[in-house]
Amino acid sequence: MGSVNMGGCGGYGRSVRTGVLAAVVVIAAGIGAGCSARPSAGQAIVPARQAVSRQTAPAASGPAAPAATGTAATGTAAGGPAAPVRVTFSRVRAADGSVIMIATITGPARYVLHDGSQDPGKLAGPVKAGPKVTGPARAQLVAAFNGGFKMTSLAGGYEQEDHVAKPIRTGLASLVIDTSGRARIGVWGSGVPAAGEHVYSVRQNLWLLLSAGQPTKESALWWRWGGTVGHAEYVARSSLGQNRAGDLIYAASMSTTPADLAWAQERAGARVAMELDINPEWVQFDAATRPGGPLRAEIPGQHRPANQYLTGWTRDFIAVQSP
Repeated sequence: MGSVNMGGCGGYGRSVRTGVLAAVVVIAAGIGAGCSARPSAGQAIVPARQAVSRQTAPAASGPAAPAATGTAATGTAAGGPAAPVRVTFSRVRAADGSVIMIATITGPARYVLHDGSQDPGKLAGPVKAGPKVTGPARAQLVAAFNGGFKMTSLAGGYEQEDHVAKPIRTGLASLVIDTSGRARIGVWGSGVPAAGEHVYSVRQNLWLLLSAGQPTKESALWWRWGGTVGHAEYVARSSLGQNRAGDLIYAASMSTTPADLAWAQERAGARVAMELDINPEWVQFDAATRPGGPLRAEIPGQHRPANQYLTGWTRDFIAVQSP
């Protein structure tokens, strides 16, 4: 993904990363009046494939059904077995024919932002999570997926393990990971970070696709969501949302629009969502049936091999680990 035309998005203010901001519940964070619903008539659910965890039921077909959550680490806690980290898959077909893969992550997942060998590269500083998943982290790996646009774009800031590679900007959609590995999505300076939150890593990428459970007005303007191959509207795109329970929802397709992603996130039950990277080389989601197991490429038509994040990659990505 190259540079982004941010024209018309208005001033987001100067970069901020200075202290604690007022606490606001992340799922309610949004851009207020910039929201409008899209009709869902004519949309059809494609039958869901078996979930990554064999103990996980297929995803519900309606957006109102909240995903299950786990409250304890894998193993034993409080004298009994704990809930495992699970990834449940389904596919939806938009009115324009775009088929979108949806992955809902439940349980006590720990999220880790990884540096790419070229981007951010050395800008990220002396970080622990580098261009590939190795060692003990490999044994805990449940899934991994792509990050956002290149650092040369105007899509926002990047912070990893307390090292700022690019200043964090007020008003942009942000994936915030705290020191425990818990992840939240919201607008920086308006919901995230919360008071007292120990921010460890931040990945920004443009503005919100979905706010307060509704697609934003910007989601309908496909040309504002990054430079595409051949300047086409329908290209590979990815997104990350969060539901009321705090579960993260990844949605992607090798041929879709920002509006379709917003619709898919809404249907999956997300309350807030952001776009991640776009174009065929960068959109990727891999998952295993058990922590540390072999990875499988999950997006139909995905270009990158399932082991790309194990052998090393040039771009940043997010690993999903079982504690």
